[in-house]
Amino acid sequence: MENGAVYSPTTEEDPGPARGARSGLAAYFSLALLPWYRRVLKGLQLLLSLLAFICEEVVSQCTLCGGLYFFEFVSCSAFLLSLLLLIVYCTPVYDRVDNTKVKSSDFYITLGTGCVFLLASIIFVSTHDRTSAEIAAIAFGFLASFMFLFDFGAMLFEKLQESQLRKPENTTRAEALTEPLNA
Repeated sequence: MENGAVYSPTTEEDPGPARGARSGLAAYFSLALLPWYRRVLKGLQLLLSLLAFICEEVVSQCTLCGGLYFFEFVSCSAFLLSLLLLIVYCTPVYDRVDNTKVKSSDFYITLGTGCVFLLASIIFVSTHDRTSAEIAAIAFGFLASFMFLFDFGAMLFEKLQESQLRKPENTTRAEALTEPLNA
């Protein structure tokens, strides 16, 4: 028997991405799409919004509960939205969806979440009963809202840099109109 006949049915030329040092779920999880400062901001958004939600859930009684309920809704929503965005960026879902739509969604979701979280924290400050759990929730809420807004600022800065790179050199409108199209 030839060696080719013996080994060809069982030999695998390309083992694929699911084998080797990174296997299982780790093979599909990568933080390489985000710069290091955005990874830190996304991680802090996730952690701080979760801590704000947990601290708010510990509150056992309230006199003016509207601010507490609004803060509860916003902190939980912020946690789930930041988790969703992190999953999209760190898994193969990012490759299957239009990248510009993901970045645009991230841009507006981060801005909206940061502003609403800041508003919820301000409302909760004005209606809380001064318990330690409420104060901790408010502190984590303010910190989380600032992380969302810092992340928005970082994305805005990146967008402005990209637009500066794509901007043509200093040509005036008159020069552009007088040049022939086929030149």
